[in-house]
Amino acid sequence: MASDNGDMLRPLRHSAAHIMAEAVLDLFPGTKFGIGPAIDNGFYYDFELPRPVTPEDFPALEERMREIIRGKFNFEHSTQTVAQARASFRDQPFKLELIELIAKGELGLHGEEHAKPTDTVSIYQHDTFMDLCAGPHVHNTAQVPADAFKLLSIAGAYWRGSEKNPQLTRIYGTAWQTKQELDDYLWKLEEAKKRDHRKLGKELELFYFSDDIGPGLPLFAPKGEIVRYLMETYVREAQTRYGYQHVWTGHMVKEELYKKSGHYDNYRDSMFPPMVDDDIALRLKPMNCPSHMTLYNEMGLHSYRELPLRFAEFATLYRYEKRGELSGLARVRALTQDDCHVFCTEEQIESEFTRALNLIREVLNTYQFTAYQIRLSLRDEAGKYVQDDEKWTKATAALKKALDDNHVEYFVAEGEAAFYGPKADFIAHDALGRSWQLSTIQVDFIQPARLGCEYIAEDGSTKTPVLIHRAVTGATERFLAVLIEHLAGAFPLWLAPVQAKIIPIADRHNEYARAVEKQLQAQGFRVQVDARSERMNAKIRDAQLMKIPYMLVVGDKEADAGAVSVRLRTGEDLKAMPLEQFIGMAKKLADEKSMELK
Repeated sequence: MASDNGDMLRPLRHSAAHIMAEAVLDLFPGTKFGIGPAIDNGFYYDFELPRPVTPEDFPALEERMREIIRGKFNFEHSTQTVAQARASFRDQPFKLELIELIAKGELGLHGEEHAKPTDTVSIYQHDTFMDLCAGPHVHNTAQVPADAFKLLSIAGAYWRGSEKNPQLTRIYGTAWQTKQELDDYLWKLEEAKKRDHRKLGKELELFYFSDDIGPGLPLFAPKGEIVRYLMETYVREAQTRYGYQHVWTGHMVKEELYKKSGHYDNYRDSMFPPMVDDDIALRLKPMNCPSHMTLYNEMGLHSYRELPLRFAEFATLYRYEKRGELSGLARVRALTQDDCHVFCTEEQIESEFTRALNLIREVLNTYQFTAYQIRLSLRDEAGKYVQDDEKWTKATAALKKALDDNHVEYFVAEGEAAFYGPKADFIAHDALGRSWQLSTIQVDFIQPARLGCEYIAEDGSTKTPVLIHRAVTGATERFLAVLIEHLAGAFPLWLAPVQAKIIPIADRHNEYARAVEKQLQAQGFRVQVDARSERMNAKIRDAQLMKIPYMLVVGDKEADAGAVSVRLRTGEDLKAMPLEQFIGMAKKLADEKSMELK
């Protein structure tokens, strides 16, 4: 599988974007062009075209790109005054807009929102194509391998990300250092299409989306609800073992509470509009922490002897995600979060971090997400963060110490913190090597004080507790999306909605099949008899397509011996075995939450 070499590939992909832009301008005269950056695994460029472009145009565009590559044109860097740049791009309205923003300092050449006003801009040119650009690029076009790039897809994109602006055509491509890397990446893309949770979710009868319900609001069928229930039950039971108490705080909250906590100022664009009851504005709950702090306060004044208090909740939250950002279960507007908030003293931060870390490790290991990184997400100068340097310093130091004392390797990402504090995010890698943020542990010295949370310390003084925010799988919906794609829909036995399909060879075997079904259900297994008048091989194939772990074929010999002939969804035949033997094997694998089927 191809690996992305990050910084080394970025100049190559950025250069490929410019080469593609020149090809588009050559083949579609009159095109207006926007921006064209390198991105993870590839590049894109946005265009306003004189006619719609389709994938059928890709071969001609790719051939023109190869001609430009063979031309070995240097990428020449220069600077122009703002006046010169206006003249150079006089027929390109999107570039003219960018020039004015850069000149005023409202935009930097790398896309940053705030920069210093300037009289000059950076330009890169190769062959006939000139762009407003800060680089970097390869030395010349021939350094982009002609056999290691490919145009991939077309999408719509609003200029500068605003729905108020014109919608442009975005052409995506990928570029690599070798043809082998390109081939590996294209294989991975095809495999990802097969594993797409939206496709598999419908095929496996797990969940659906309906225009009658609304965008980003999934409907879970019985099989999907079984998987949800099992996932949440597992985490609930694990949390209980680790000393967390489960609470429930409803679906709506007064808007005023979010103004106190700071969420209103930092999060209101992601909240659904308020519902007004006389003079009270209510919001669908987008997060749990203010509700949990309110519950902490309502339970009376706490003593240091009660801490830590660990409130966990499987709450349905509602977030007003933009339609263009919705993506199956991976990005929804109604999500169920395995959220937890720990009220503790400063001295308890490390032990509570360790507790959460051990729980997260146990759960991720169960799901075989063993390849993960931990990102220490800190604030930067540009973000919208609560301004309290002393508390930020204490929270950051406490989180770093907890990571170091637990011998956890991590990398730092500035600008990724929550608005109230730093966090440790767990970035897991699935079977195709893709990265997903799943779990998180956050240290918060700020919100408890805002909402008046207090406890009586050992010396009799009143103090504010520290709040640790923690999620194990994050949102059930998103974790299920990742899990479906990670496993290609082939759930382990303990999680499979149907664990075994019992297949009678002929109608006369239906009675024994029903008896087997009854015995297995009495042992807690989720099984079904396929009594259709189809051929046995067709029933086996259908069960395999539904990714059911076991097919239990029963005929005369099995009925006489009290046995089942066991086949796996992989096609492997385990032959006949006594029913009790199968029950013992399957029960052991399910109880252990094993990923194996034998």
